[in-house]
Amino acid sequence: MARTVGIGHQDFEWLITNDNFYIDKTKFIKEWWESGDSVTLITRPRRFGKTLTMSMTEQFFSIKYTGRGELFEGLTIWKDEKYRELQGTYPVISLSFANVKENSYEKVRYRICQVLRDLYIQNYFLLEGELLTPGEKDYFNRISETMNEGDATMCLHYLSSFLFRYYNKKVIILLDEYDTPMQEAYVNGYWEELVSFTSSLFNSTFKTNPYLERAIMTGITRVSRESIFSDLNNLKVVTTTSDEYADCFGFTEAEVFAALDEFGMSDKKPEVKRWYDGFVFGSHPDIYNPWSIINYLDTGKVRAYWANSSSNSLVGKLIREGNKEVKQRLEGLLRGEAFRVEIDEQIVYGELNTKRNSVWSLLLASGYLKVLQVEYVEETGRWYYTLTLTNREVRMMFENMIRGWFSEQDENYNDFIKALLSNDLKAMNYYMNKVTLATFSSFDVGNKPSEATEPERFYHGFVLGLLVELRGRYTLTSNRESGFDRYDVMLEPKKDDDGIILEFKVQDMDDEKELTDTVKAALQQIEAKKYESILVEKGAPKEKIRKYGFAFCGKKVLIG
Repeated sequence: MARTVGIGHQDFEWLITNDNFYIDKTKFIKEWWESGDSVTLITRPRRFGKTLTMSMTEQFFSIKYTGRGELFEGLTIWKDEKYRELQGTYPVISLSFANVKENSYEKVRYRICQVLRDLYIQNYFLLEGELLTPGEKDYFNRISETMNEGDATMCLHYLSSFLFRYYNKKVIILLDEYDTPMQEAYVNGYWEELVSFTSSLFNSTFKTNPYLERAIMTGITRVSRESIFSDLNNLKVVTTTSDEYADCFGFTEAEVFAALDEFGMSDKKPEVKRWYDGFVFGSHPDIYNPWSIINYLDTGKVRAYWANSSSNSLVGKLIREGNKEVKQRLEGLLRGEAFRVEIDEQIVYGELNTKRNSVWSLLLASGYLKVLQVEYVEETGRWYYTLTLTNREVRMMFENMIRGWFSEQDENYNDFIKALLSNDLKAMNYYMNKVTLATFSSFDVGNKPSEATEPERFYHGFVLGLLVELRGRYTLTSNRESGFDRYDVMLEPKKDDDGIILEFKVQDMDDEKELTDTVKAALQQIEAKKYESILVEKGAPKEKIRKYGFAFCGKKVLIG
């Protein structure tokens, strides 16, 4: 009989005692313990079992779970006698920053201090007797949401000391979702303030802490050492491209197929693979995200479960405001292509808008891209990654994100598409001006983008919108060679529709007195450069190729 599928449970004890569906990942405990690493940072995309793994690890080692070996009976770790003796033998400090999502530094600092305060409340028994000196008891009682920064940053260091004295054993510290506040800090503009606070907290906790046995941190991104880990030379970093723990987070294909067999869905394996396969950790391919698989087992229906389970606000911001190269590469990704790029897996949040390839580092860490090949160029000391979209579910997420860019003017945008398809030039002009007026600002970047760059940014976002909306009828390409130059946009019909060529030009106020002059220049360029050549070569009759010039002046557009 198939086990019960519980959605959203992240407590190991609850899953085991309630006989919920669970895939045995306890070998992680042995692999981590035998690595001997002092502080381990493990990055994985969201909903890949990080929190459940931390719960499992806490309940295996924590003195609070002494004598609870039944939780692990029948699982891999319990087959080793040495680890049976290790269960329940260490003081463990376990905390999470998963819910620290605030829009200001003051609020996020308050929330972190709440998390730290709760740890002290859980260990209130330390105040009993003479274990702590009067000064230490005063410090203990000062721990609150409003404590000063000095008390807060030393909080975990001192708690480690108190527990060490009480149990006569060094502590294990588990920090889940360490980078959640940092993503919020970047989006909401208080990055520098948070870096100063967290670097002091992490230094006293993980570097200058003689009472620390070992520690694990989990998160989505590998925040740069220069930002918050500058003093942590004892940090072992395990990213999605590392071989360590490659199959300990997420489900392997064998595990997924066994689950489908258990739930009487053996015939659904090709469908599940088509939708959800694609994650690659280290050299281990065919990893599936647990959230989608568990939801599929529960409903029996394919949906974009994982990709739609968060706001994706940071990813959306970086792509929407990104330069033309970012949007052109996303265009290729949506067509199923891959690209080769030099990236650094360390995320420097302060450089996300300025460092050329940082957006791809973030998308890789977040699980939206997968690595097809890694190449190290010895002459330059640089790493190059060949990347593509992870799977069908992720592609749908990006398509929905792009539609959302035009959501405020969704009706006008759809009307423009209809006008374009029906060759209604008057309606195209009317609706395009309404769309540009409403959405130009969404594609700006920097403090004061020039009027010349606004159309460029809008145009590339607009092209992505066309790609998503017209996928069924057209193959859309942009900035490709045809004739004697590179055209802006080409819509190649899949059936009997007209072929369409679009050329975008910003008005040159010196040579083009009116927007009509700019339209003429765009159309003349299409003819002079023979952009229609590629469509003609593919069999399109010349009389069924339509050409449009888009002329921009600020937020005004004229199509001819």
